[in-house]
Amino acid sequence: IKLPSGWAAFLAEGRCLRGNSMANVEDVQPLALRAATPVRPLNELRNHTVISASRSRMFIDVGELWRYRELLYFFVWRDVKVRYKQTVLGAAWAVLQPAMMMIVFTVFFGRMAKVDSGTWPYPVFAYAGLLPWTFFATAVANAANSVVGSERLITKVYFPRLLIPLASVGAALVDLVVASLGLLGLMIYFSVPLTAEVFLLPVVIVMIALTATGIGVLLAALN
Repeated sequence: IKLPSGWAAFLAEGRCLRGNSMANVEDVQPLALRAATPVRPLNELRNHTVISASRSRMFIDVGELWRYRELLYFFVWRDVKVRYKQTVLGAAWAVLQPAMMMIVFTVFFGRMAKVDSGTWPYPVFAYAGLLPWTFFATAVANAANSVVGSERLITKVYFPRLLIPLASVGAALVDLVVASLGLLGLMIYFSVPLTAEVFLLPVVIVMIALTATGIGVLLAALN
């Protein structure tokens, strides 16, 4: 193909970089200026992130998790909204689920089997025991399937992968807080007073949450 004289001079003074399948004209500079400017490789012109294994003895980078704490908040809020967005009852389902189980336990174990509940009324006794178990079971089940459910998000952008199961445990913790309102209502109805043991409740919740997180992360890795 015969090019016009102007185009031939233009291409002779230009600088072309070879791409994957064709030559792309990056920018056109005079020969004297091109000789004075060092040419950098194409891979150095692009910003890239190298992800490598840590040599530290700590398996969890707490500082990195703290830097992504806002993302963890949005993950928890996303899981809560997705869980109750298409339900008629909404967040009330977090109270109805242990309440229905409490009724079953009260009928079969409290009335028929005559299981001793101490000085507590059996509905309060059963509901107080079902709350932590429901929280633990929900947190482990959701955390185990969280990484598989967020496969597209994980493969597209980098963030600490531990945030995904942590968000599932956080969403289950929100359910626990909502369901605790039902326990408070039962205690008021049956005139059950609060004792000094209530101050140990945060410690118990943290221990259950840590246990659920560990088991959930293990199952998520196996999935």
